Amino acid sequence: MNADRRGCGYAPDSPFVELAVEVFAMLADATRVRIVMALQDAGELSVNHLADVVDKSPAAVSQHLAKLRLARIVATRQEGQKVFYRLENEHASRLVADAIFQAEHSLGGTPRHHHADQAVVS
Repeated sequence: MNADRRGCGYAPDSPFVELAVEVFAMLADATRVRIVMALQDAGELSVNHLADVVDKSPAAVSQHLAKLRLARIVATRQEGQKVFYRLENEHASRLVADAIFQAEHSLGGTPRHHHADQAVVS
């Protein structure tokens, strides 16, 4: 596979399709989705702060962050003994936002994100 080939990968025969599936698989976990949402809101958080936000143990959050880091969805910055996590780019948060919006559509009616008074994450 020539996935490292540069150029637009948005085509049915793209070598990036398999990698896109891996991204979806990485985000197919509620805790990881919550981590992405928390980092979108806060910008940068420590493991302990993320654990509080997503209501999981720091050890569990650390394991999820390690996977997200390997997938290059999150990046780190170290300050003394503390490590802070942030989203590598805006794409994961857009995927999560679109998934949440799609889930809202499954309820029927007009989803909240279509109301003019609702802020939309992008």
